[in-house]
Amino acid sequence: MSLLTVLALAVALGTDAFSMCLGLGMAGVTRRQILIVSLTVLVFHIVMPLLGWYAGEFVGTLAGRAAGIAGALLLVYLGVKMIRSAWKGGDAADPRVVLVNTWGLLLLAASVSMDALSVGFSLGTRQVNLPVTAGIIGVTAGVMTAAGLVLGRFVGIRVGERAVLGGGLLLVGIGLRMIMP
Repeated sequence: MSLLTVLALAVALGTDAFSMCLGLGMAGVTRRQILIVSLTVLVFHIVMPLLGWYAGEFVGTLAGRAAGIAGALLLVYLGVKMIRSAWKGGDAADPRVVLVNTWGLLLLAASVSMDALSVGFSLGTRQVNLPVTAGIIGVTAGVMTAAGLVLGRFVGIRVGERAVLGGGLLLVGIGLRMIMP
C-alpha cells in the first residue's frame, strides 16, 4: 500500500471526527478542550486499527455497532440541546460538558473511531507496516479533529447564536447518519 493511499485512507477516516468537532466547536471550546479532544481522537485512531488487526471480526462488528449507535445518540442529544439553547437564548455552552466528562469524551472518540477498527481488519489482509499506518491514521485524525474544533470555534465566535443553531443541526444530522446504515 503506497503512502498516498494510506494518507487518503487516513483523511477518509478523519472526516467523521472533523465534522463532529466542527459542530462541537460552534458551541464554544477552550484551547485545553481542543487539545484533549484532539489527542483522545488521535489515540483512538491509532489503537482501533491495531485492535481490528488483532481482534476477531465478529467481536468488532458487535462492539462497533453498539458503540456507533451510542455515540450517534449522544451526538443527536447534544445537537438537540444546542438547538433548544439557540431558540431559547439560553446558555449555549451546555454541550461542552461532554468534553470535560471522561465517559462522554471516550464515547465520542470511540464512535468516530469505529470505522478505523474495521479498517484494521482489512489491513490484516494487506502487506502494510501496521504501526506506521496506524500512526499516520491517528495523527491525521488528530489534526482533523483540532481543525474542526478550531474552525467551529472561529465560526461560533463570529456568528454567535446562529452558529450554535447550525452546529446543533449539524450534530443531529451526523448522529442520524451514523444510526442509519
